[in-house]
Amino acid sequence: MKVLYFGTYDRDYPRNAQVISCLRGAGVEVTERHEAVWDGRRDSWRAGTREAATLAIAEARLLRRPAERFDAVVVGYPGHLDLTAARRAAKGAPVVFNPLVSLADTLVADRGRFRPGSPAARVLAAIDRHALRAADLVVCDTRAHADHLAHLGGLDPARLAVCFVGAEERVFTPGRAPQEPFTCLFVGKLIPLHGLETILATARLAPEIHFRVVGSGQLEPTLAAASANVDRVPWVEYERLPEELHRAGCALGVFGTSAKAARVIPNKAFQAIACATPLVTADTPGARELLVDGESALLVPPGDPAALADAVRRLAADPMLAQRLSEGGLATYRKHASEDVLGRRWRGLIEGLL
Repeated sequence: MKVLYFGTYDRDYPRNAQVISCLRGAGVEVTERHEAVWDGRRDSWRAGTREAATLAIAEARLLRRPAERFDAVVVGYPGHLDLTAARRAAKGAPVVFNPLVSLADTLVADRGRFRPGSPAARVLAAIDRHALRAADLVVCDTRAHADHLAHLGGLDPARLAVCFVGAEERVFTPGRAPQEPFTCLFVGKLIPLHGLETILATARLAPEIHFRVVGSGQLEPTLAAASANVDRVPWVEYERLPEELHRAGCALGVFGTSAKAARVIPNKAFQAIACATPLVTADTPGARELLVDGESALLVPPGDPAALADAVRRLAADPMLAQRLSEGGLATYRKHASEDVLGRRWRGLIEGLL
C-alpha cells in the first residue's frame, strides 16, 4: 500500500511524526509532500501577515498534482486549508484528514484569541466545516473529540474514526529512575487547556512538594507569581524529554476546565506512560477512554488544586502506589497505544476505504 502524507503539516509535531512512523512500521510505503509553514515554531497559532503570505504560497504549490498515484492521501496537522489541494493530489483516491483539533475550538473557546460570534470566529468555524466535509474519513484522537467534530461538521459518525495519539518509541521508552526530591513534572505549552493556574495553586497548597514547569506560551506571565517550590525551565529539546520523565516522581497532564480539555488526551500523557512515569491528570471523558483511576493513572477533578495536591502528596508518600501506576500506565500504553497497535489501526482504517 502506498500513502501520501500531505500538506502544510508541522513535521516536528508528535502527532504527524508518530502517524508516519506507525504507518511505516505497519508495512505501508509513505511518501511525504510537504510545504513548510509551521515547522520550528513553538506556537503555530500566532500567525500574522507574514505567515498568511507563506501559507498562501504553500497552498498554491500544493495544487500541483504529483505524477505518482497513491492508494490514499493523509492530510496532516494542522492542515485545515490543505483539503482542496489534497483532493487534486489524490486523483480519486480516498482522502483522510488527521485534524487533531478544531480551529474554532482552539482559537475561540480555548485560547480566547477571538470573541465567540465574531466574524473571525465564524470564518474559523466555516474552515473547520469545509475541511471536515472534504475528507472521506476524519481520524480523531478520542471518541469524545470525534463526537464533537461530527456535530461541528454535520457529519455522519461513520465518516469519523478514533486512533489514539501514542508516542514515538524511538524517543520515549521505559527507564524510570526517580530522583530526590520527589518532583511533579509539567511539560507543555503554557495555554489554558493545560490548567497552569491549577498547577501553580497546587504548588502553593503543597509547599513541601517540588514542581518543575517546562514550557513557554500564552500564560507565561502567570509564572511571575509562582511559589518558591516551582522550578521553571523555558524549554527542553524533544529528544531530552525522556530524561526529564525518567527522573520525575510523577508527570502532570491537563487540568483545564474547557470543553476541549474534557475531550483530549495530550501527547505528554502518552509520552509519560510510555516512559513508565506515574501520571496524574484530570478526570475527563477523554481520559477515561484510556486510563483507569488508581490503576494506570491518578485522575482528579479538573480545575481543583486541593484534589491535585492530595494526589501528588499520596504519590510522594507511597512508593508502592507510584510503582503500581508506573507498571499499570506502561501496560495500558502497550495494549492500546503502542506504535504496533496504532500502526495496525491506521492501516486498517485506510484499507477500509479502498
